[in-house]
Amino acid sequence: MYARFGPNHPPYKVPNMPDSAMPPASAIPPVPMALYETDFPAFSQNLGAAFERYGFAVLGGHGIDPALLDRALSATKAFFALPEETKRKYKTGIGGARGYTPFGIETAKGATHHDLKEFWHIGRELPAGHPYTEYMPPNIWPQEIADFHASTYALYEALDALGKKVLRAIAVYLKLDADFFEAPVNEGNSVLRLLHYPPVTTPGESVRAGAHGDINVITLLLGAEEPGLQLLDRDGQWLPITPPEDCIVCNIGDMLSRLTNGVLPSTQHRVINPAEARKDFARFSTPFFLHFEPPYLIETLPNCITDAHPDLGAAPITAQDFLMQRLREIKLA
Repeated sequence: MYARFGPNHPPYKVPNMPDSAMPPASAIPPVPMALYETDFPAFSQNLGAAFERYGFAVLGGHGIDPALLDRALSATKAFFALPEETKRKYKTGIGGARGYTPFGIETAKGATHHDLKEFWHIGRELPAGHPYTEYMPPNIWPQEIADFHASTYALYEALDALGKKVLRAIAVYLKLDADFFEAPVNEGNSVLRLLHYPPVTTPGESVRAGAHGDINVITLLLGAEEPGLQLLDRDGQWLPITPPEDCIVCNIGDMLSRLTNGVLPSTQHRVINPAEARKDFARFSTPFFLHFEPPYLIETLPNCITDAHPDLGAAPITAQDFLMQRLREIKLA
């Protein structure tokens, strides 16, 4: 099966995928999650090949309960519909790691204009006295939305479990033990972000999300109701990512790219402003940023240093130190 993106873009063959499954020209071919159980080697190869080529993959038939997705989206929309002064009650002084981050704060690394978005962060719930409470503060929950806590944390746990399956496939693709990532991410500092991009009614330099790479290990992104997500391909073209229903977009973050010496690249991506006909419509999306545990040492994997991928010379750094370094760059710490 081949996918072609524009007249000057070379076709990309996805191993073991039939030509009859040809996706729309604007989509990366989905990898069916069903293969995880029925043909894990094919699942690992298909997923890894997409990641190595684009830094992105699309998971088809993700298996998360549609009723849960509806509940979480309803709770998200209800929160962002609250008055601004009510939402700001939940703005914390911990660098946006939990609770509400108002519109106009986050700015892509190197950008001069802030993104056109507001968001809410949910992290891992830890028992009292857990050693990682030093790095992972407790969640806060809006009291105005009855189902917010239950629905969004259930979604957090579902995406955390799915992400660990993806990492198992990545480990096999990299010729590591299948459980290589199990301990490093078991109680990782992962974050679920509930994103609201308001209607874009005033012309300006800002966009919904400026070009950036994600900080973390991998990101799982549930499909948004409105288009706009694009990735920067290696030939300089911006490719739209418009997955079919029941799919999840997954991309490599900077931590995993650093660990793999760039074999699995962290690709720049953005969310562009809507077309004129859709400018009055809000956009909601729900990325899950899967992280390593804070003390994990990100150190180049020896088997990822080859003639094709010479050593990039990245110094070892803990996941916590790398996270804080990057949060300062995007004005969240």
